[in-house]
Amino acid sequence: MLLGKNKISFLHLPTPLDHLDNISEDLGIDLYIKRDDMLRLGMGGNKLRKLEYLAKEAINQGATMLITEGGAQTNHGRLTAAVAAKLGLKCAIVTADKYPGEISSNLLLDGMMNCPVYFKAEDGLHSQNERFKMCAEEVIAKYESEGETVYFIPLGGSNELGTLGYYECSMELTRQAKDSGIENALIVTTVGSMGTYMGLAVGLENENSKLDLLGIAVMPYPNGIDTHAAKYLASVNSYFGINANPEFNIRTDYDRGAYNNPVKEVRDAMYYMAKKEAIILDPCYTGKAFAGLLDMIKKGEIPKGSSVIFLHTGGQPGINTPHHRVEMEKDLDNYIHII
Repeated sequence: MLLGKNKISFLHLPTPLDHLDNISEDLGIDLYIKRDDMLRLGMGGNKLRKLEYLAKEAINQGATMLITEGGAQTNHGRLTAAVAAKLGLKCAIVTADKYPGEISSNLLLDGMMNCPVYFKAEDGLHSQNERFKMCAEEVIAKYESEGETVYFIPLGGSNELGTLGYYECSMELTRQAKDSGIENALIVTTVGSMGTYMGLAVGLENENSKLDLLGIAVMPYPNGIDTHAAKYLASVNSYFGINANPEFNIRTDYDRGAYNNPVKEVRDAMYYMAKKEAIILDPCYTGKAFAGLLDMIKKGEIPKGSSVIFLHTGGQPGINTPHHRVEMEKDLDNYIHII
């Protein structure tokens, strides 16, 4: 599968696998955290592993510019901008969201890295997917007319090639877990565009790892997550000429009804991690997944004494997104004292 051979290596790997002493003692499980939020460039995050492979293909095709799509505060867009800056390429982001009214969080970081963001908000005529397509086509045409050679990266970098980043991570985690004496542990990860989960699932199965995998969906899937996963797996198998058939284990009961919505239980899980371990989660992805994990432990679905690896996929700039920041300010105003 050309692991490590068809990528540009700009990350410091492996990322740490740290034991969470305080939470482990508190919850009665053996909890570790895989720190992919510490991947270098652009404040870190899981998309960088995918972008090592995608950027290599872009360079091979003579690209002078990367264009990608996502939400207004897309983490993937921010990290695509980071990779482009590092490699001396231009970059732009297209989105079908409404402009949030301020330049903060990822939008601020995009601007710092010289990456313009193009919005095509709801117009009552076109679906979100249609607006994404229209915006991408318009922006690509603009830059190509100016002489740029554009390489387009899909939502989250979650295509067949992008799965190699977390296929490779599955091998990294297997080695680290064995060294830590937890080779039968359960990996828990967020599931959004599914590239991270798919890479891990295929890698763990194909490399005969003893680790198990649980995904926690952070958004509803209109046609069902099983349908999406099956279609994605079929395309991965076809692309690489393999016959992987992992058993998917993805929980959909913790998506909280929408993507990137403010949820009290999610914020409480974030505060718990911060107070116990001084690790910052984000309200869209890792906060939702960790809140789900805490609930499963509380209900006994993950038994006491279990070894669990929580994958931190990054996204911390999201705490400064306006609709999340306002709610967190309300929650935490009692920590401010004027004397």
